[in-house]
Amino acid sequence: PESGHKYYLQFSTEDYRTGEDAGSCLATVLYPKKKSPPVVSIKCSQTKDKKEILEEDKRLYQRIRHQTKPITGNNIPDSYGNIEPALEPVWALAVAGSSSIMWEKSTETLGYFLAQVKAVKQWIRKDDFIEFDYTVLLHEIPTQEIISCHMRLMWLPGSPLKVKHFCASASHGLDEGSGAESGSAAGASAENGAKF
Repeated sequence: PESGHKYYLQFSTEDYRTGEDAGSCLATVLYPKKKSPPVVSIKCSQTKDKKEILEEDKRLYQRIRHQTKPITGNNIPDSYGNIEPALEPVWALAVAGSSSIMWEKSTETLGYFLAQVKAVKQWIRKDDFIEFDYTVLLHEIPTQEIISCHMRLMWLPGSPLKVKHFCASASHGLDEGSGAESGSAAGASAENGAKF
């Protein structure tokens, strides 16, 4: 009671694109009484091995790198729920990157879902990293409020996904942004301290 509430969870995961079983997980989640992100401890058994996941990451990366001009887009998915095939890699990275924002903002009584990529722009870099600026809309549950967040994302297969962000909402004003979050295109984690 002095530190907050702890939850024990068992759940299955699935590939968000194909719906295939991706493994099962056991987790503990502590929501501290003070305003800070939940403390998560998680162990998962995956149906794909790490080599297979890295190969999928490399295919996604190559698809983005082989574009002849910087990728830009708006309203992904569109009002009918459709995503242009050329923008699917951009959406995949938005899902992974925004999960770190949702983890940081979630509380015991508030949760978030990625509703839409309002805008995205790729930055051309001289190194091997790919970099995007996003404006994402998060759906806040249970308030039904839509939160707009700016997200800067950098990624290279085999390296953690690097995400910086700041969010604003009509009722809350400007929220504090992140230093940086790390993760993987296969799933974001909550490691702090990455700088870019």
